[in-house]
Amino acid sequence: MIGHIVYAHGSPCPTLVLDARRLPRADAPLLDRLASARQWLDDAGAGHVLKIALVEPCEHPLFDLDYRFVQALPLGPTAFDLRGSCGHSILASIVACAESGSLPRLTPGMRVRVMVRNNGDHIVCEIAEAGRESALFDIHFVQPAPKPLSELLLTGAATTTLDVAGEPVPVSLVSMGNPYAFVAAATLGLSRTEDLFADDPRLFDRLVRVREAAAALLGWPTTGAFPKVAAVMAAESGQIAVRAVSVPTWHPTIALTGAACVAAAVRIEGTVPWAAARQAGVPDGTVDIVTAGGRSSVTATVRDGAYEPELTWITVRGKRTTALGSFPIEPLAGIQSKEITACLSRSR
Repeated sequence: MIGHIVYAHGSPCPTLVLDARRLPRADAPLLDRLASARQWLDDAGAGHVLKIALVEPCEHPLFDLDYRFVQALPLGPTAFDLRGSCGHSILASIVACAESGSLPRLTPGMRVRVMVRNNGDHIVCEIAEAGRESALFDIHFVQPAPKPLSELLLTGAATTTLDVAGEPVPVSLVSMGNPYAFVAAATLGLSRTEDLFADDPRLFDRLVRVREAAAALLGWPTTGAFPKVAAVMAAESGQIAVRAVSVPTWHPTIALTGAACVAAAVRIEGTVPWAAARQAGVPDGTVDIVTAGGRSSVTATVRDGAYEPELTWITVRGKRTTALGSFPIEPLAGIQSKEITACLSRSR
């Protein structure tokens, strides 16, 4: 099997993109195969590649690609989390599929519609620029039907108090693109963006403990990757500053799903991002997010519903990807495609 390595700029690591049609469907045999591939990558010096995207053409007429995300965990080659998604890996998948022929050559204005099998998200990726090895995207998180904002709250409340090593910590548990635990920077004793973006191991450890407490509250594995966690505060010039934890260290910027989740949370009264937006003077609609590694612009579109505001779509603009290379994955070399098998059978 050919693996494609694609880097979405701002992501913690590149993504390994594989053809889902050549892999088992059931989780147990699938993860056995992926564990072998991970060990091989690690032996080859690519153990930092912790994102895996499984893609194939979609049979549904409204979508181009089926996509499933697998988060490899640093606990070892057999450790994975299948619970969430990854926007950066969706973009990597589109570039890889265009390179392999599963999609047409990418051109400006082209739109690729993606069904996310992990959580049912509908993603439309619009190509703004296209080159031989890179592409620039605008990404739209589209709701199949407008969703009441309260349904994005994992506990039904704008804030929930966690017990973090005996300390009460209020967080907002919001799920849009991925589930997130948002904590106010002030709760962590931070008042300046310089401190929020500092390489502070104590801050990192504290956010990890917040994430673990949130996972425990939701009944999810505390050693997994979800929910994600991020500290939020008002920044200069009407921006929101965000510092997020990834696997296994700081996120260099913010996940695409994280930007979408922040934008959605800003529209929900009483959440931590909503309070930061009000303090920063951020108007409804477009949110400019500043991180330690750059800025993101994201827009959440909300309409008046019968009983409460409803989310219709979210757009994240200006995300670039670069194809790094393609090569056979030796542990998966025994997987023979249906097309090759059919050709061989006809030649006898």
